[in-house]
Amino acid sequence: MRFSQLLRASASAAVLSAVISGAAYAQEAEDASTVDAIIVTATKREQSLQDVPVVVTAVSGQLMQDAGVKDIKDLTILTPGLTVTSTSNETVTTARIRGVGTVGDNPGLESSVGVVIDGVYRPRNGVSFGDLGELQRVEVLKGPQGTLFGKNTSAGVINILSVAPSFNFGAQGEVTVGDYGAQGVSGSVTGPIFADDSVAGRLFFATRKRDGYLDVVTGSGGPRSQDDDVTQDFWTIRGQLLAVPTDSLTVRIIGDYTSRDESCCLATQLQVGNAANSRAAFVNQVRPGSIDVSESPFEREAYANRDTGQNIVDTGFSLQADWDINDDVTLTSITAWRNWRAETGQDSDFTGADIAYRPNDGSNFTEFGQFSQEVRLAGTTERFDWLVGAFYAKEDLESRSVLNYGSDFYAYFDTRVLGGAPGLIGLLPGTVHQAGNGSDDRYDQTDTTFALFTDNTWSVTDALKLTMGLRFSSSEKTLITRYSTTGASCDQAENFYGAFVGAVGVAGARSIVGGLCLNAQNNDFDGLGTFKQNSAEEELTGTVKLSYKISDDIMTYASFARGYKSGGFNLDRSSRGRITPLGSPLPYNTAVNCAVATGCLDFAVLNDTSFAPEFADSYELGVKTKWLNNSLLLNATVFYQEFTDFQLNTFVGTAFIVESIPELTSKGVDADFVWFTPVDGLALQGGVTYAETQFGEFTAADLSDPTRFNGVFRLPGAQAAFAPRWSSSVAATYERDLTESLVFRTNISAKYSSRYNTGSDLHPVKEQEGFTLVNARVGIGSTDERWTVELWSNNLFDQDYLQVAFNGPFQVDTSNPYSLAADDNISTYDTFLGAPRTVGVTLRGKF
Repeated sequence: MRFSQLLRASASAAVLSAVISGAAYAQEAEDASTVDAIIVTATKREQSLQDVPVVVTAVSGQLMQDAGVKDIKDLTILTPGLTVTSTSNETVTTARIRGVGTVGDNPGLESSVGVVIDGVYRPRNGVSFGDLGELQRVEVLKGPQGTLFGKNTSAGVINILSVAPSFNFGAQGEVTVGDYGAQGVSGSVTGPIFADDSVAGRLFFATRKRDGYLDVVTGSGGPRSQDDDVTQDFWTIRGQLLAVPTDSLTVRIIGDYTSRDESCCLATQLQVGNAANSRAAFVNQVRPGSIDVSESPFEREAYANRDTGQNIVDTGFSLQADWDINDDVTLTSITAWRNWRAETGQDSDFTGADIAYRPNDGSNFTEFGQFSQEVRLAGTTERFDWLVGAFYAKEDLESRSVLNYGSDFYAYFDTRVLGGAPGLIGLLPGTVHQAGNGSDDRYDQTDTTFALFTDNTWSVTDALKLTMGLRFSSSEKTLITRYSTTGASCDQAENFYGAFVGAVGVAGARSIVGGLCLNAQNNDFDGLGTFKQNSAEEELTGTVKLSYKISDDIMTYASFARGYKSGGFNLDRSSRGRITPLGSPLPYNTAVNCAVATGCLDFAVLNDTSFAPEFADSYELGVKTKWLNNSLLLNATVFYQEFTDFQLNTFVGTAFIVESIPELTSKGVDADFVWFTPVDGLALQGGVTYAETQFGEFTAADLSDPTRFNGVFRLPGAQAAFAPRWSSSVAATYERDLTESLVFRTNISAKYSSRYNTGSDLHPVKEQEGFTLVNARVGIGSTDERWTVELWSNNLFDQDYLQVAFNGPFQVDTSNPYSLAADDNISTYDTFLGAPRTVGVTLRGKF
């Protein structure tokens, strides 16, 4: 990238900023009221947005600042068709485009929406969650992007570009205070390091703190004492060097470090069964006042007796070199190393009773280490633009999953399964109730990826262009697993199965054994020892696009793209109930034959936790247009996407299961606009997405494990979770001079989502009605931007909405751990809530 290209990128950022500040751009370019110079890198080349035959929503850093966007979850307010949610902690963050994405609770699953920051791919959406810092722009690419961005982009890409160092000295800072005890400070400095302007630097720092959005009732179960949750407390630093030793060579080095020490995330009770034998009744019988039965989740009161700390360290380094070999050929190299570690605690039953928890002592963690290298060679001739490249990545994933059963578990179990009847409880030998049961499992996974790719555009005529791209990807994964279980309650229960049948019947005996052989108690897993699984994949993905310029202002295109998301391994215990017939040897004790007429129940542990890769085929017809002397941009695309072997990750009350759903389709329309209105200082940006994202019809026989159908029986033919049919956004910014030295600016950003379900099993109680979120900001400052004071509010109208709803743990039919409780009179459904209204004031300074 030559120095002139850096200036061009700055101009692109200024044009996008003109969406919110015509005056600002007027100082940097001749014509701020046109959309011609909006540049994107969706094809890994700098091109005008209107010349790229891809659906791209481009958002400037200035607009994100005005809309209150700090991370990828906030980004949704500016992007129709994008949904981002988090669950048990903010490392479990999932991005979805057009209703398609992968639930992030299981680190073994890779993302359907790839996140790329300054050319470096992040291995999971949760790994990329955090303060985005100073941004040039964000590009949201919709539909499969596998040719240039690789695997795990089958639904799209969030391409984030930060502000590079400047060769002109500058400094800026901000101080923010708000409700919920919010405090934030950030600042940056940039400028030349050497007098010859060959090297420039930029240093950015930020720290933010905030009290929790939830009040917590800790009850008497201890040891938690913190009475709020969903807090914020982090600091981040990012340093850059930009070297331009010659006009043909540019080198950019980036290093960053982020530390978070927060509490997140508890759930509130969405619906609570009120029958005498309900889960809530049993929990409150074991420890009174331990669960909310009022069904008022938006009172934002949660119950917990265990800590929910999330301690995260994210650090990395990248080096990008761009060498213009000649005027027509450029070589680009991006080398990166990153490490991310999250230590999390959890109150796993989401009540004040001490039923189950993950310790907040650093023992329960997930860590990713990644090295990547990408090399691209791009060139152009009179009629041909070509690009070839290679990509290598080695990802090391280490996870330790610790789940302990608390002091109230067996009292809850006796009450839940046996109804608390003393005579029945007396059937359980003392050796069955073993205090301190739990699991401590370790996973070490290595994923090595290599790819070769090419993307080429032939200008058949000045108006007609044909683009063809192809990518070969090779991936090898190795997983080493070691299961460790404390206690032998499961073995004892299986041995006494016959006695239970005689006392309480087959159904009662299966419930007892099932409840005492839940995955984390089933020490049969230990018999697997330390075992290894391997997988290898080689896949071809690609794209074909045909575009035609009807005029300088109108381009139409048709495209096909194939995307790919790699298979992998479920990093959770997986077992399957089985019946041994009368007279047959017991699988767990072959010296003894089953003596029960109806057969003996035990739970077979599975040493194959693999799941298949996911594929996406996408077809699009689009038009990109400019109107009103290039002051109005209107783009629209009709799309049809078909996903095969869609990787569904769902919680069934006792474990996460991964199942490949045969087919998922998404079809609809995307539209975007940018308008520099005739009103001086007023600009608008927004769009709308209509998407019918539906599962195909399937039966239990179509699943890898037919017993799991009971957990997904609502899915065949239904609209997918987190897939609103309608999604629209608009951002309006108005700026005008009040005096020669004072300027006024205001922004209102809004996002509407129609009704959608927030549970992966599509239970009706988990449905979120249509809603609108509004962020607003009003400010006054000096015309030279030396100072600005802004009043702001996110979620201005305090809209209540669900992020994710789920089945309360430990209430399934224990004789089949993959079936869901069908009786809502006895079941509890919990939810992770969206953020409430927040208000504050920000003071900015710029030098």
